[in-house]
Amino acid sequence: MDAVADIAVAAPRRGVLAKLSRDRAGQVAALVVLLYAVIALGAWLGWWADGWRAMDGPSWAPPSSAHPLGTNRIGQDIWARALYSTQTAFEVGLSVALAATLLGAILGAIAGFLRGSWLDELILWLMGVLDSIPFYLFVAGLAFALQGMPYVMQLAMIAVFWTTTGRLVRAEVIKLASLDFVAAARVIGVPERRILMRHMLPNTTHLLLVQTTITFVAAIKSEVVLSFLGLGTREGVSWGSMIAELAGEIVAGHFGNFIAASGLMFGLVLAFNVLADALQDALDPRLVAGA
Repeated sequence: MDAVADIAVAAPRRGVLAKLSRDRAGQVAALVVLLYAVIALGAWLGWWADGWRAMDGPSWAPPSSAHPLGTNRIGQDIWARALYSTQTAFEVGLSVALAATLLGAILGAIAGFLRGSWLDELILWLMGVLDSIPFYLFVAGLAFALQGMPYVMQLAMIAVFWTTTGRLVRAEVIKLASLDFVAAARVIGVPERRILMRHMLPNTTHLLLVQTTITFVAAIKSEVVLSFLGLGTREGVSWGSMIAELAGEIVAGHFGNFIAASGLMFGLVLAFNVLADALQDALDPRLVAGA
């Protein structure tokens, strides 16, 4: 019976690889995301942007060889701050995307497998409650309740973002429960827990991969908005906090922070959106079957 499940999971793999090899836009997007990841890793290891805190330049200096995008009001290098903010984006995006997708997969699978039970009803009720709360008000309330806790923003995002993944996985598990290989597993006495973990969850991988990329983008955009409002990153620097500095800079005619932060954010979000579309097209079982 395990061989049947392995075939169900691995059968479309060749079609997926074939579709990805033909998707030039998806390949370019993956390379761009990889480039951003290298920038974030280098900033984390201290290879570059290590001096983003230094206030050793003149106030609002124009672009030069020493400061490619100039400096801000207190003499900090804008380019170094923008590169370091890429690390912040990846830290927030990856932690939220992985945790929210994992939580949504577990709760969604349990709800779908136990469809109609009190546990299913409880999980659906929790999804409805969380979806009904305005996100930014929820973060503000959570930040006030947990003052001083370092990862309030990430916890708030995870608490909200898992619901979409949970609904998708629940629907997919309900559909899988009606297929022949699951019925056959029950007939030969495979334990229910093993059916869920070994025969159903692997067949939701296509949903989870796409949801991870979508949640990553949502987390980055939310972090930028929250940091702009003063509710986001409190240690370090992010694209949102750089954009927040514009209040006093635009009047003075300085746009370095805006160009650096918004430009890098636009490139990363666009690349991840294109990559998510490529993964969705490649992993959709209906499209793979016809590849």
